[in-house]
Amino acid sequence: MLERIKNDATAAVTELLTAAKLKAGDLLVIGCSSSEMVGERIGTHSSVDAAAALADAVLPLLRQAGVHLAVQCCEHLNRALIMESAVAEQYGYDPVNVVPQPKAGGSFATVCWENFQSPVAVEHIKAKAGMDIGGVLIGMHLQQTAVPVRLSLDHIGEAILICARTRPKFVGGVRAVYDESLL
Repeated sequence: MLERIKNDATAAVTELLTAAKLKAGDLLVIGCSSSEMVGERIGTHSSVDAAAALADAVLPLLRQAGVHLAVQCCEHLNRALIMESAVAEQYGYDPVNVVPQPKAGGSFATVCWENFQSPVAVEHIKAKAGMDIGGVLIGMHLQQTAVPVRLSLDHIGEAILICARTRPKFVGGVRAVYDESLL
């Protein structure tokens, strides 16, 4: 199962980076139920091993692309996000005081906290794209106009995968002309 999670995650992130046109400095939010990845109901079988497999796959890809990761915690931490302190400062996000644990924040947030150089938790972000692994509801952390992204795979492990990118809002009326590269 762990090898499947790594392979699925590698494929999904690689595809999403292209589909969402993410570039260095952009922010990607990932919310993950490790329980769902291993075939159990969300919140019932937190798996640090499954979360570590996901982190092993996505962290090097995102670092190589220069894309910043924000990891959504579970509802027990009010869906706070874990990210590098330098990124939080760059974006102007105020840190809050909490350290995720497998059953209070989630296994993926805990693993990323341990793997980041200088992790902090923040309450709100506006990411350019996101991955929802297992139905954890990341939409509140995306920029205002989210667009679904259909990848070639729809699961990571046993968890349903839903991805999104964002685009600028359309403004204007019938005479408006839009930049096709931003769609």
